[in-house]
Formats: sequence, C-alpha cells, structure tokens
Amino acid sequence: MQNSKVLALKYRPQNLNELVGQEIVAETIYNSIKSNKIPNAFLFTGIRGVGKTTIARIIAKSLNCKYKIDEITKNKFCENCHCESIANSNHIDVLEMDAASKTGVDDVRDLIEFSRYGPTSSKFKIFIIDEVHMLSKQAFNALLKTLEEPPKYLKFIFATTEIKKIPTTIISRCQRFDLSRIDSEKLFNYIKDISIKENGRISDEALKLICKCSEGSVRDALSLLDRAILSTDDNSILDLSKAQKIFGHIDKSQLIFLLEKIFKGEEEKCLEIYRGIYSAGVEPSAFLNDFLEIIYYVKNIHSLKKVGTNFDLNDKEFSSLQDLSKIIDNQTLLIFWQFTIKTTSELNMVSNPNIAVEMFLLRLLYVKKITQEDFDNKISANYIENSHSKTKSDQTLIGQPVNQIKNVIQKEELSEKKKNKNEINSFNKLIETCSKYKEMRLKYDLETNVNLVNFEKNRIEISFNENLDKNFVKILSEKLLEWTDQRWIITLSKNKGIHSKKEENKIKIDKIIDDFKKTDDYKKITSLFKDAKLENIE
Repeated sequence: MQNSKVLALKYRPQNLNELVGQEIVAETIYNSIKSNKIPNAFLFTGIRGVGKTTIARIIAKSLNCKYKIDEITKNKFCENCHCESIANSNHIDVLEMDAASKTGVDDVRDLIEFSRYGPTSSKFKIFIIDEVHMLSKQAFNALLKTLEEPPKYLKFIFATTEIKKIPTTIISRCQRFDLSRIDSEKLFNYIKDISIKENGRISDEALKLICKCSEGSVRDALSLLDRAILSTDDNSILDLSKAQKIFGHIDKSQLIFLLEKIFKGEEEKCLEIYRGIYSAGVEPSAFLNDFLEIIYYVKNIHSLKKVGTNFDLNDKEFSSLQDLSKIIDNQTLLIFWQFTIKTTSELNMVSNPNIAVEMFLLRLLYVKKITQEDFDNKISANYIENSHSKTKSDQTLIGQPVNQIKNVIQKEELSEKKKNKNEINSFNKLIETCSKYKEMRLKYDLETNVNLVNFEKNRIEISFNENLDKNFVKILSEKLLEWTDQRWIITLSKNKGIHSKKEENKIKIDKIIDDFKKTDDYKKITSLFKDAKLENIE
C-alpha cells in the first residue's frame, strides 16, 4: 500500500533528520525539545511545499513519543507508540484543523472547549491549525487568552503562507519560524536520489528543469517528478526537450534567438519563432514572464556566475547572452522591459492574448530604434506612466515607422504645443491661470489652504493646512501638465512658507484697522458710543 502513494506522501520526512533544506529550523526545534523549553505555540511560515505541516507533525511525534528526542530521529515509527497514528493524522490527542474551512469564532470556541480536557493517551494534546491566516478577526481574539496561558498539556502549532494577515497579538505569543525556499542544488540532489530509488529514467538536465519549475518547493518538485516518471518507459530516457514539452516550459535558446531577431528587425522570423513557441502549448503570460527573464539576464549577464546553483542557464545560453549584451545597449533593454510589463498587465483586457503578444513583438521591432529623448517624451507619457494622452498620434506612436515618428508627428506636436503653451513662472501667475481656465476649487486651495515655500521652473514646494483637498497634488500636477506641456514636481514641506493669499489679505485689513484705531476720529466715536466695535474699513 505504501508504494502506491504519490511521491510527495511516500517520501514525506518522518523525523527532523529527514527534513530537506531546513537545517537551522530543525536544530532549533531539537534543542528546544531536548532542553524541555517548549513554547506554548509554534508558528511556521513560508511558501507552499517547504515543510510547514510536515514539521508540525514531527513536533507532535517528538513531544508524545515514548523515546527521547535523540532516539526518535533514528526511527520512523515506534512500536506500541503514538508516532504512526500522528503521522497518519488519526491520533485522538493531535487535532489537525484546516482554517480555510473553519474560519469562524464558533469553531475556535469549540476548539477551546475541547482543550479543557487533558490528553486521553499521550503526554500532550496538540492542535495543528493549517492556513491559520484564514481565521476571522473574532476567531483570533477568542484564541488570545488560551494561547498566552494554556494548560501545561496543551500546545498549538500554526502554519501559514501569508504571515502578514496574522494579527501581531497572535504572532507575539508564538515562537516563529520562517521556512526558506529550498536551495536548487539541495533540491536537485534530493529528487535525483528519489528518481534512482523509483527507477526513473530521467536526465540530469530534466531534473534541473524540475527544480527550476518548482521554485524551491519540495512538494512541487516531487509532484513534477511523479509526472516525469509516468511519462517514461523502459526504452527511453526523459531528456530536457521532452521535459520542456511536458511541463510547458520554453527553451531559453529560443527566446535568446527571438531577442536577437527582434534586434535585427526580422519581422517574419520573429513571428515564426513565437508561433512555434505558442503551438508547443506555452501560454502568452508564461511567454512574457520568460521574456522578462531573458531581458534581465542580458542586462545583468556580467554580474552573474557562469555556473550557478539555480540551473537557469547552461554554458551555451550563457555565452549567447554575453554576445547579445555587447550589441544591445542598456537603454533599449530598459524600454523592452517596460513594454513587456505593460503588455503583461494588458493581457486580461483582450479576448485573444496570443494576438496581443504578436502585436507586442511588432511594437518592439520599432521601439528599439527610438532615442532616449523619444522615450522620455512619448513612451513614458503614454505607456509607462499611463498619463494623459494628448493627441491621436501619441496613441498610435508604436505602430509607425521611426522616421515618420521623428519627421511628421513630433514636428506637428511641437508646433501645436508652442501655440497652446502657458508660461507659468510665478505663484501669482499660477493662480491667474486657474482663473483663466475656471479651475475655481484649485484657485481657492492655492489662495486659502496653501503656503508657498519655494517656486522655481517645473518645481513647487508648499506647506498646507488640514483643509486642503486630499487630491490637491494630483489635480495640480495634471493641470500643470495640461497647461504647460511639461511635468512639474509638487513637494510638500515641513517649513511654514510665506503667508497664503487669504492670510495676506487679513494681515492688511488688520493693519488698516489698527492704524485707524490710533486716530482722533476713532477716539471720538468710541467716546460717544461706548459699545461700538470696528469690524472693517472700506
């Protein structure tokens, strides 16, 4: 029966010595149990498949086993003991609860009520709560008191993939362990050993691909290995090429070749390579993510080791990327990166993502020739920052040849901008411009709720009071861009700055009133009318 299990269950660690890649955590737990300094609650956090629930069961076994901790690590199961039933999740004193399905306060109250009774047959009663971050706020609050001062026989073990969703009041009552992703080299040696035990005919390159696809998760790696072993027979070996087809993974050499053809401007060849990748079953989103990875490698190839432990690049690919990095400048790579990120976010907006990726590749063929000035003035405004589109020609920039962009569109836009451009060279001019375009709310804030600290070209530094519109900075930036065709930086300062227009007017009126109070006329009026009060002078 044991042999019929999937590999992730068949080779699940049964003691601390068998844990993969979590040596520091295992050592800390071992010392804690051996010295009998056991916390009230353990909290394990990390990505899926790195051993959170596995370690929880090992702790439960270690606390309840009839042997000492040193002897437990030498045995998978003990005779006439609790270990086997705990490992199989059917021990009466070790309760495993999935917080994803039992999130309410009533579930936690039942658990607390159950905790009032001591263990039936073992030394400790242990509650293992998986995905604990799924508990409601009320459920967490119900746990607090019991978690801080539980009975001596009661221990809690929590596991989560999202530590930020757990209240700090809970975290502070637990001994926290952060489980890291498994190092690729350790994971490779681990699954290779299992592959040999299972008589799997799989090449080392295919095993390395499994390590990369699993992203540091042991469970994912074993699941992929299971799939790989089922795909082989006695007469063949699963090589890298076949493994890539099984797992839907792109051969990096194809992406490197594609990037080279984009740089050379070979449109038909680019589309041919991509369509071949798509026909092989690679999703457009996966293609874009891998394309981003290639751009990263080209940009940073000189800082990467030739032989790494992440199995991302072989020697041939490394050499090809080095050659590409010599002929593609950083400016072009950064533009490519921004366009790829942009296209990734747009995939869900179209009914056929495949067509969107093809258009993305065509855009890159033209973008690569755009100068830094074109990029700053056009691309960043329309595609990177998603700012305001000003003209129809802006919106269709990428689909046009570079010469036409430079010679026609830019000349027309610059000419139009010169006609409509507003010169705003002072704070007073800014207020006048608000009046000109009937932006009365903005004008009111500038005069009433803002104190000018500094004004210079394309930069305004201000302080403000609590009545300022919360969207003031955003609205002002947008209007300045619209009025001047230039980007402005609005800085908020701790300095008080000069008086606002409203404050200046009040100061002037107060001074006029004070001056009049010193005159003989004022003294005569107040002597005749004792209750007279001067409010204003016009």
